[in-house]
Amino acid sequence: MPCIRDLRIPVSTILGQLATGRAAGEILEDFPDLEPDDILAALEYAAAAVQERELPLAAR
Repeated sequence: MPCIRDLRIPVSTILGQLATGRAAGEILEDFPDLEPDDILAALEYAAAAVQERELPLAAR
């Protein structure tokens, strides 16, 4: 499970908080060890994870 730095806070926890409409400032208050760049890193990770990849079709 991917986590934020060495904090053992799952990326999915941060993404879930954002998905429910919580502001970054609220998340930072709940997780005092987090930094604003950690939230951005979680979003970048999610973007990379769902990035569309083009796969060539195999010839038959």
